[in-house]
Order: sequence, then structure tokens, then C-alpha cells
Amino acid sequence: MPKDTVTPRSCAPRLRKPDATDGAAIWELVRDCKPLDENSMYANLIQVDHFRDTCVVAELDDEIVGWISGHMIPGEAAFFVWQVAVSPKARGLGLGHHMLFELVNRCETDDAETLKTTITKDNDASWGMFRSFARKVGGRLTDEPHFKKEAHFGGAHDTEHMLTIELPVAPEIKQTA
Repeated sequence: MPKDTVTPRSCAPRLRKPDATDGAAIWELVRDCKPLDENSMYANLIQVDHFRDTCVVAELDDEIVGWISGHMIPGEAAFFVWQVAVSPKARGLGLGHHMLFELVNRCETDDAETLKTTITKDNDASWGMFRSFARKVGGRLTDEPHFKKEAHFGGAHDTEHMLTIELPVAPEIKQTA
């Protein structure tokens, strides 16, 4: 959505850790952000309950308009971003970047040397956001097929490419304009 069509808001989105009472609103947000894969509401409740320290919600005018779910990959120095959702009401504000910077600067992701996510080749919005994020943090971005259409999805879903961004070694990753 072009930036000039976004309705002006009285304040910037507030970022915070989610809690279990946010589960239904997150589920509805994801449902409204096609073509994101919809998980069950219970899956979103587990995310906000068990992984709240590595997830973030964004609120604007007391409404959840952004969500990133993620977790540290066991046995790796990697932070995995599972899902990014931004409401059409909040697009054009750079909210995806703001939420990513919030997460990589939390103490719970201090051990992350890389940020990883999987994306289908046709998801131009996600590729653009993560490429831009890599440029902003000065991290090298690589990708390779990871979950393959036939081998992993039985032909029912396009291949997911593992995108990896090397995170700089710094006390805090700064967001630049």
C-alpha cells in the first residue's frame, strides 16, 4: 500500500511482548494478512505463552496491528522468524523493520549470530523486507531451498527457501533511516 494512503495516527505503534490474552487478536490479524499461512488459534496461544520473549506485537490505537513470532533455534546461534504479519491499517509505517529490530535487540536473542526465516520464492513483500533489513544491519544475506515442494510438502506447498542474515557483532543493532 502506498504510504500516502495510510491514515495518519496520533502516535507511533507501541511494541511489546505478547501474552495469552493476545492470542485471539493475533489469530485474527494473521487471518486478515493473506497469503500468510493460518495456524490454529491454539498454536498462536502456545507461541505467546511459551515463546513470548522472542515474539512481539505492535499496538496502534489499542489494536494489535503487527506480530512477529520467532524463537531461538535449539543448538544453534540463530534466531528464527516464523511469521510476520502487519495489518493493512499499519502498512507503510516500516512496522516490520521496527519489530525485527526490537527482537534482535532483546537479551533473549543476544546469542544469535544469524537471523533465519523461510520464504517461498513468490513472496515479494517478505523478500523485500528481509533484504532491506539485511542492508540496514550490514549483514550478508544468503538463501537456499530448505523445505522442498515434493520432498517435504507432498506437492501441496511451494518450496520454502531458508534465508539467513548474518547479524553484526555489536552490543545493540541500530536502526537506520
